[in-house]
Amino acid sequence: MIPDASQPVAIVVIGRNEGERLKLCLCAAIRAVRTVVYVDSGSVDGSPAYARSVGCQVIELDPARPFSAARARNEGFAAVQQSAPHARFIQFIDGDCELVPGWLQQAIAALAEKPDAGIVCGHVREVHPEATVYNRLCDLGWQRNPGEIAACGGIFMVRAEVFRAVGGFRPEVIAAEDDEFCVRVRRQGFKIFLLDMPMVGHDAAMASFRQWWRRARRTGHAYAQVAALHGDSNERYFVGDRRRIWTWGLVLPGLALCLTPFTRGISMLVMLCLYSLQCVHIYRGVKRRGWRTNDAWLYAFFTVISRFPALQGMLAYHWRQRRGHQMTIIEHKGNS
Repeated sequence: MIPDASQPVAIVVIGRNEGERLKLCLCAAIRAVRTVVYVDSGSVDGSPAYARSVGCQVIELDPARPFSAARARNEGFAAVQQSAPHARFIQFIDGDCELVPGWLQQAIAALAEKPDAGIVCGHVREVHPEATVYNRLCDLGWQRNPGEIAACGGIFMVRAEVFRAVGGFRPEVIAAEDDEFCVRVRRQGFKIFLLDMPMVGHDAAMASFRQWWRRARRTGHAYAQVAALHGDSNERYFVGDRRRIWTWGLVLPGLALCLTPFTRGISMLVMLCLYSLQCVHIYRGVKRRGWRTNDAWLYAFFTVISRFPALQGMLAYHWRQRRGHQMTIIEHKGNS
């Protein structure tokens, strides 16, 4: 069945070396709507050629400028405005996700019902949470209560007029660009809703601790960069997250290490006790949400140790900022 050309929604897919996952993503997208724009960030796996072969409009980003998901979504939106100016809603999808049938209709209906809603999103779930503990961690991280929310991930449906009103994404924000975008959407007076229905299946394909570490490092970079942009606002965006990383990733271990010669190692023991208590605190918090015991302990443990790669990411941001370096993406996929 060929999608109706008069549909009010278009899909923008962004990707970089997603391989088979992109094929699933694009096939689901073109079954749902007529206008699908694929924006590629320097893939070397033949992704642009495949996207063209299945009927997508393809935008290949100029490598002369730094790649970022924000930049890719902006250029995808601009392409939709040229090829499908009638599209009142834009669904953004990452190339490692597969659209759930029926989501688009439900999202459009929700936006029609809620005139103050600028963005709606649904539940994201990992397609292979059992494959590795790292995939399972991603799946746990996606779990949120439905209703009005402050921000969503980069997979969502937005009113085209809202996207234009806020000027799109800031292309220099290399991670948590979706949070930064949502802050400005809410400042325009629009609300963001998480609907209680599935939106996409996500394939993290995260198989190693090294990949997890890089992802956590990117998160730290995001906290630092977005807090620098919006930390002075009334909501103090990401300021608390940034403070926790400084405290648990640098101040406490640094203090314990400095005191070691004077305490005969007791300071290190005290530090380990504090980290254990923090782990128990996080465990109890997620347990109250009804999580299984094994999942709660897994999430708590990795949340505590994530302070260290996150600190590395924050330091990388401040180093780049001080040196005037361009903000380039921190990739966690692949083995290199």
